[in-house]
Amino acid sequence: MRTLRLAAVVVGVGAVAAALRGTRRPRAQRNLELASLGARVGTHYATTAARKVFASAERRVELDEARQLRTAEAVAERLGNMKGALMKLGQMASYLDEGMPEALRTSLAALQSNAPPMSAELAADVVCAELGASPDELFVEWDPQPIAAASIGQVHRALWRDPTTGAERAVAVKLQYPGVDAAIEADLRNADLIGMLLKQGFGGLEPDEMVAEIRDRLREELDYRREAANQRQFAEFFRGHPTIHVPEVVEALCTARVFTTELVDGASWSTVLSWDQEQRDRIGETLFRFVFRSLYGMHAFNGDPHPGNYLFHGDGRVSFLDFGLVKHFTAAEMDTFVAMVRSAAYDHDATRFRAVVEHAGLLRPGAPASDAEIGEYFGQFYEAVGEDRPVTWSPEYASRIVRHTFDRASPISQYATVPRPFVFIQRINLGLYALLGQLRATGNYRRIAEELWPFVAAPPSTPMAEAEAPWLAGREPWRAQCR
Repeated sequence: MRTLRLAAVVVGVGAVAAALRGTRRPRAQRNLELASLGARVGTHYATTAARKVFASAERRVELDEARQLRTAEAVAERLGNMKGALMKLGQMASYLDEGMPEALRTSLAALQSNAPPMSAELAADVVCAELGASPDELFVEWDPQPIAAASIGQVHRALWRDPTTGAERAVAVKLQYPGVDAAIEADLRNADLIGMLLKQGFGGLEPDEMVAEIRDRLREELDYRREAANQRQFAEFFRGHPTIHVPEVVEALCTARVFTTELVDGASWSTVLSWDQEQRDRIGETLFRFVFRSLYGMHAFNGDPHPGNYLFHGDGRVSFLDFGLVKHFTAAEMDTFVAMVRSAAYDHDATRFRAVVEHAGLLRPGAPASDAEIGEYFGQFYEAVGEDRPVTWSPEYASRIVRHTFDRASPISQYATVPRPFVFIQRINLGLYALLGQLRATGNYRRIAEELWPFVAAPPSTPMAEAEAPWLAGREPWRAQCR
């Protein structure tokens, strides 16, 4: 069952629900040491802004102490049910498809909310093994209770004295679960079954590249050094942006299994959904700009768009967390993405669009459908930006896109596949649409998109865009370097 559910990492919950309807349940198996940071820091210090952040950080996940896992063996045993690649599905299920059967949706969402954390003692062992000293020795203060427990690690808050400057910094320390690498490898050894299952439902699907992409991206996510490099890149690119914030990486406290950044305080997604519509509209615009500024400006995007990875500060300001699953694109791949959106949404040229998607490998040549039908099949992704008019995103629209994407009854679906560059692009699109739908975000997204599309680069169309303009002017050399 783990292998079947892992399919959602690629294509979303809709495909798994389709597979579950017609597939029998398969059987599946379930130190890098840092140089010494010096003598133990003292307990005498002045009240600082860092301490205030440390003191006010809200726990975004309420974790039951009684359920804590106290040994590496206990963690490994529970990984088969609660963590690793399987939890990626739970993280999506709680927000992606409003049209999913409620029983399935509730069951999968529980995979996210019911994750038991490591005990304080086991977490301290991870710190000691990776950083060469106990939390009490490394930090001025260490919160033994995690503030979040996610798919491959849990996060603790701490107060750290920078040995270079002597300043105290409130930090978030992510610790990888012992044994999670083995659990994910067990999933990935069976990953070919994912392609086999999906092939049964979607006749045109060629799963080899898709499965290879899953394997590579999930293995990368296990290396926190790679995540640190990703987050440094995003933090550098968006530094100074008026509404997009990426926490700074604390280099001295990062290894392959420990990842430390500045600690950020903010409102959770559930709180945001109670805010007034004007605030939610601004958040929606920020999420949209973050995704497509990253894609067109950096040739990269963060492929894990679930709302637990965001913290909100009002007036559209958002902090973006978790850069373990980042996809980087080549110039040729970017040329294809640009050609698709230009022909579909800007020029409305169905013949040109069909040629682009056939050349990209998304559609086998000779599909028995007209150019207009091909354009309509793929073009639903571009509805919100296809015309110069205000739109309101809705959960119903997001769910319709999911169902349409995985509609096995469409004859076109039997000629469509997902080449390697598109595997996680699909996930970010569906995830973004679902979040905008929950916000019921309203705005003229065609005009916003024209600012972001490199073949238009239109002038600012919103107050947020006006505030962004000075920042954007300073990004041009960086963007040229990325190309």
